[in-house]
Parts: sequence; C-alpha cells; structure tokens
Amino acid sequence: MKKNNLETKLSRIEEILKIQNEEPLSFEQACSYLKFKRGYLYKLTFLKKIPHYKPLGKRIFFKKSELNEWLFRNRINTDDELVIVAENYLNKKGV
Repeated sequence: MKKNNLETKLSRIEEILKIQNEEPLSFEQACSYLKFKRGYLYKLTFLKKIPHYKPLGKRIFFKKSELNEWLFRNRINTDDELVIVAENYLNKKGV
C-alpha cells in the first residue's frame, strides 16, 4: 500500500515538473495546473474565453505563459492603491 502511495506521489511530482517548462500543456495538464474540472475548462474553450490551440482541429493544447496571463488579468486594486489614485487625480485637477 505504501509503495502505491509513493508511486502516486512521484507521478504527481513528475506531472508538476512537466508543467513547469514551456512545452505545450495537454488538456489534462491544463486542468491540473488551473485546478479546474474538465467540464468547466471545456466550456471556457468552447466559449473562446481562454487562450488555447487546436492544431489538428480536435485535441486542445495550452501555453502555460498564456494561462498565467489569463489568470492574472482584471487585477483588483487595494483600498490603499485606490486612495493614491484618487489623490493623484485631485492633485492634477487642482482641487
């Protein structure tokens, strides 16, 4: 039982190491990387909401760098950052 558990952990580590480099991610690797369920990722690709590639029109691939860009879009400013933006705006307007 312990041997099987160790093999499972080693397989997971190998999967993570493959994802670390910029080689194309398979659909399953992208699900694992994003921690999305298969159905949700399929929906995002169908709706063209997430960058992906279909070189032969069937299998779906992803670039890790593009997934990172997609994940980190629409950043929400902190309250402190909003105060600074407001102060800069008021200073420029001379209020």
